[in-house]
Amino acid sequence: MWIDSLNFLSKLTLRRAINALGLVYSYIISKIFKKAVNSFFPVAISFEPTTSCNLRCPECPSGLRSFTRPTGMLNFDLYKNTINQLSDYVMYMTFYFQGEPYLHKDFLTMVKYANAKKIYTATSTNAHYLNYENAIETVKSGLDRLIISIDGTTQDTYQQYRIGGDIEKVWQGTKNIIQAKKELKSSTPFVIFQFLVVKPNEHQIEEIKRISKEIGVDELRLKTAQIYDYENGSDLIPENSRYSRYEKTKNGKYAIKSRLLNHCWKMWHSTVITWDGLVVPCCFDKDAENRMGDLKTASFSKIWNDKSYVDFRQKLLTSRANIPMCKNCTEGTKIWG
Repeated sequence: MWIDSLNFLSKLTLRRAINALGLVYSYIISKIFKKAVNSFFPVAISFEPTTSCNLRCPECPSGLRSFTRPTGMLNFDLYKNTINQLSDYVMYMTFYFQGEPYLHKDFLTMVKYANAKKIYTATSTNAHYLNYENAIETVKSGLDRLIISIDGTTQDTYQQYRIGGDIEKVWQGTKNIIQAKKELKSSTPFVIFQFLVVKPNEHQIEEIKRISKEIGVDELRLKTAQIYDYENGSDLIPENSRYSRYEKTKNGKYAIKSRLLNHCWKMWHSTVITWDGLVVPCCFDKDAENRMGDLKTASFSKIWNDKSYVDFRQKLLTSRANIPMCKNCTEGTKIWG
């Protein structure tokens, strides 16, 4: 893991460091005085290559096809223009919001562009498109981190959540990436198995630990699941409370373990951009209901400092419980097992 940390720190420049320190200062001042102030740019961005996906996961709007916003592919020129505006400040870029990134034909070209700007790049994939050729191109692109979703160790268990998925493709895709790294003598991407712990697979935790070591991934992460309709319980909530974001209350209903506090660091240090250029404040806004602006018609700087964004941050500091997407937020809750 230290190699990955050093790689991330290697992206730091003086301008990026000053910007990051300014963000921390702005956030602290905002919390103390309950007044949203921020004169700096985000250090992290999530860019959505596409909302399209080959799977049908039950707690994913993309899988459920439950979006009210349209499905499409990110325009490369829109992406490039945005990166050019932010590359002096952004250190970390996630090529993911909803959908499967490898379905976008220019996905790895986008990674290369960000890599050339010395931005740390990461993505999350279901690994169904990691054939040998794509694995080689992924390593060549300079991608720094590759998160592979693997929510079971057998096909029967895996497909209960990753509906339509083939676990053998995940195993082989992972092996292809590791082999490509060896062939190209590359330390990147840092490969992470992300095991979303739900009731149907919690009995396979020890097995995924063993398999992770055998295959040779760099890290295994056990992640708790976000459940949309959790109040009355769910077949996905694990028996082991360690791996659940929710707990049963005295009235028999379920609630998030953490209290909803009037602050959120994410609103200062990061932002999310949809495939069609909409800027939304957080990855919990799956349907882009809180639209801060449109990059097709305005610069990022104008959107980031616009009254609507300032007012949204202010609302977080005074009445966060009144923001619908925040009610299922896990800030302050242990997400990783």
